[in-house]
Amino acid sequence: MTQTGTQRRGRRIMMSDAERDTYLTEQRTCRVATVSSDGAPHIGALWFVWDGTSLWLYSITRSRRWAQLRKDPRIAVVVDDGTEYAELRGVELTGTAAFVGEVPRTGEACPELDRPEALFAAKYFHLDEMPHDGRHAWLRLTPDSVVSWDFRKLAAL
Repeated sequence: MTQTGTQRRGRRIMMSDAERDTYLTEQRTCRVATVSSDGAPHIGALWFVWDGTSLWLYSITRSRRWAQLRKDPRIAVVVDDGTEYAELRGVELTGTAAFVGEVPRTGEACPELDRPEALFAAKYFHLDEMPHDGRHAWLRLTPDSVVSWDFRKLAAL
């Protein structure tokens, strides 16, 4: 297949904005990639919420991920699923992580966190309010780049 043919197919299996938003809202686990000061990658799984614009990650503040992002805030996140080739789908988001709220998070008033904490508490704890353990804090990724794929669309091509 030519490069042009590959690109056209890529566009046709790309998720629409609505499909992407639904997918990111429903999925529970993502993989987060960071870079150490010597350039070595680090990948770890996290729970997340998507608010339609940003991916919110609730990370342990004493993790390698947190330390690496403090030194170099570049981040890549993949959310994907599927077992068979024709079922594969996912979203890759890249950009710069922003630290939001106090570190570690104890629940002080922070209007910017009202929505992500409500979404997170409902999604993972089935609660109306976010529980705080004094070990986690918030990272926000408002992506510079988003790539998506849904191989289930191949059957229609």
